[in-house]
Amino acid sequence: MSNILAIIKELAIMRQLDQARIETVIKESLAQVLSKKLKAENELQIVLDYDTNYLAVKFYKEVVEKDESFSQMSLNEAYSHKSDPQIGDLIEVEISIQKLEPKLIKHAREEIAFKIKRLEEDRKMFDFEKQKNQIVYGKVKKSDFNGYTVDIGFAEALLPVEEQIENEYYKVGDNVRAYVLNIRKRNNDVIVILSRAHPEFVKKIIELEVPEVLAGDIEIKRIIREPGVRTKIAVKSKKNSVDAVGSCLGPKGIRIEQIRKELRGEILDIIEWSDDPEILITNAIGPDIIEKVYITEKGRFARIIVDPKNKNFAIGKMGKNVRLAGKLVDYKLDVFTIEEYEEKVAEERRITSHVNELDGVTTKIADILKEHGYTSVQDVFTASITELTHIEGIGKNTAQKIKDASNHF
Repeated sequence: MSNILAIIKELAIMRQLDQARIETVIKESLAQVLSKKLKAENELQIVLDYDTNYLAVKFYKEVVEKDESFSQMSLNEAYSHKSDPQIGDLIEVEISIQKLEPKLIKHAREEIAFKIKRLEEDRKMFDFEKQKNQIVYGKVKKSDFNGYTVDIGFAEALLPVEEQIENEYYKVGDNVRAYVLNIRKRNNDVIVILSRAHPEFVKKIIELEVPEVLAGDIEIKRIIREPGVRTKIAVKSKKNSVDAVGSCLGPKGIRIEQIRKELRGEILDIIEWSDDPEILITNAIGPDIIEKVYITEKGRFARIIVDPKNKNFAIGKMGKNVRLAGKLVDYKLDVFTIEEYEEKVAEERRITSHVNELDGVTTKIADILKEHGYTSVQDVFTASITELTHIEGIGKNTAQKIKDASNHF
């Protein structure tokens, strides 16, 4: 404890800690231990002199007839400090650390050790935080129900089950590349959480493979992903001379293939971003298969018209293509052939139109139909001739007439 300067320097080097912070820890620890034996009026100070390698405590002792505690000084002793001491006087003393009782020094050492350990944890946490949102390489050490434990060099990390790509498996000793999703502190350990399923993992891989993205010439506007299945990436060039989609694909598609290889064959759609929702929707589904896009005036809904032979391509397996495209453009998308679209529009028109708008329907007939629950053109359209003729006041000819009118409405 006496060679305090050497201790500070050694700890700072060995533990990669800031020397000034260690000094603060030592002062705080001493003050914390000694203040338990002192009162505020004792005015405790810690004295540390680097030049003479001197560490001491300075405080006021109260003069009493016979001292019974660390904070008191007997009247007899007080005469060695003051010519005419009185009971109740406060006399300043300075005591070298070496002269403190062993029990106090022991407690101080324990407190210092505890605080330095906390410093180390904070330093580790700071170092790990610098790795957050970065790509790291590692080797699988073990596998259990929690996921894979991965040695990433500066720490052991966890690749949890929920952050793995579907149907992706590793053996102990396999190399793995992942995205540092989070840094967690649990008890005295720091846990690095990895992900291969997060959209940012794809973004970081693209940055590694596409120099124009890393340089800022191409901006990744949005990534929507179903890990292991399909990902849509909207990109925008910030330079007229740079082809955003072409650069991401690379010569003969070599760049995108490298990215797909890292993602174990996951389908990647590179899409040209546009601020025009109609163009963006077209790009997201596939410009070569879309014939027309109708966007509603209210809400974020769009209807996409495709050739019948392209409908399955537009929707995708289990609806994944249109679902991911909808998330990418932030619109609810529905895919129709032109016949389906016209029928849908006609149905909506019939639903919102009253029966009295049908050709040949008089006010009297309209009232009869409404009385029996046929209020819209769609109600008549979906009814059979037999159903209509069962309505009192509606004959077979009238039923056929209004039925034909609804079919051509």
